[in-house]
Amino acid sequence: MILSNARLILEDEVVEGTLEISDGLIRRVDSGTSRHPDAIDCAGGYLLPGMVELHTDNMEKHFTPRPGVYWPGLPAFKAHDAQMVGAGITTVFDAISVGDVVQGSARLNNLTRMVDALVETKSRALVRADHLLHLRCEVSHDDTLANFEALAARAPVSLVSLMDHSPGQRQFVRLDKYREYYQGKYHLNDAELEEFVIRQKANSERNSRRYRLAISAICQERSIAIASHDDATPEHVAESAELKTSIAEFPTTVEAARGAHQAGMAVMMGAPNVIRGGSHSGNIAAHELASLGVLDVLSSDYYPGSLLDSAFMLSRDERNAITLPEAIAMVTATPARAAGLEDRGRLAEGLRADLIWASEHDDHMHIEHVWKDGVRVF
Repeated sequence: MILSNARLILEDEVVEGTLEISDGLIRRVDSGTSRHPDAIDCAGGYLLPGMVELHTDNMEKHFTPRPGVYWPGLPAFKAHDAQMVGAGITTVFDAISVGDVVQGSARLNNLTRMVDALVETKSRALVRADHLLHLRCEVSHDDTLANFEALAARAPVSLVSLMDHSPGQRQFVRLDKYREYYQGKYHLNDAELEEFVIRQKANSERNSRRYRLAISAICQERSIAIASHDDATPEHVAESAELKTSIAEFPTTVEAARGAHQAGMAVMMGAPNVIRGGSHSGNIAAHELASLGVLDVLSSDYYPGSLLDSAFMLSRDERNAITLPEAIAMVTATPARAAGLEDRGRLAEGLRADLIWASEHDDHMHIEHVWKDGVRVF
């Protein structure tokens, strides 16, 4: 297959050129336009690597589309897969929450259903994207370690993030934001909310540190990449470095982001944060970290369609000096490298032919087609 008359987004430049693909790999990267009669004309649109998503909980929405509704696993997973590919995401780390802030939540009930559906659809070749398992471990929850060990025995794990969503911790350093979020989410009255806060603080004090140590030790033994989550202070960053963390998910302050970046962690922020211009939790804005040179990776988090638009938006934001190749690397090469995947994320000879052809319509990037391993999937 030959894709020509395209703007190729390479590692450090954008060039008018041509890609040749065979056996699922990029075989040749050329400048200029091909005269081969079977070449696909990309009409001057962009060609870039398929995007790598390290942290998305999008799958959960398809398994529980409404409260109390549990959709069958295989069709739920296939719907999620189609949505990811349609957004240009060809490698997906499906984030499943192990432990939650409330007992008996839909997330806990869905754990094995989601893991089993991921394994089944992959084994039956019913997916378009490459799906990998990401376990989000709520270290304050009593059952997290046992659930983690059970799920890790059920399917290969590629990424683990260590989280603590207790009041006063990390994402919710501001207690007013914590109260606003959880009171609205679980419809608690004031007395119930205060009870909830006391219980969550006690859970964190009892479990957080010992579960972090136990889970990170298992990950290091099995060469599973580790991510921190919502680091807010230099102490949090030091703890993450101690646990051999390679990715800093959604740091909530400048000092935490700067410290993680200096420690060699890939600093991740949400693509919705870029699109919306700030954090829904009242924490640091992604564009602020970009302007300081300490933003490395973008994640679609809860909205798959945000990823491509956020990279282009970031490259055009006059508040920073990020080029288009640098912004695209935040959704392709850098997340792939941070997770130990060296065979994708760049337009380079010998790498996987995971590709996006996108055209610009006014201020919107429209995805024309997506290829996975050289096979068109969208």
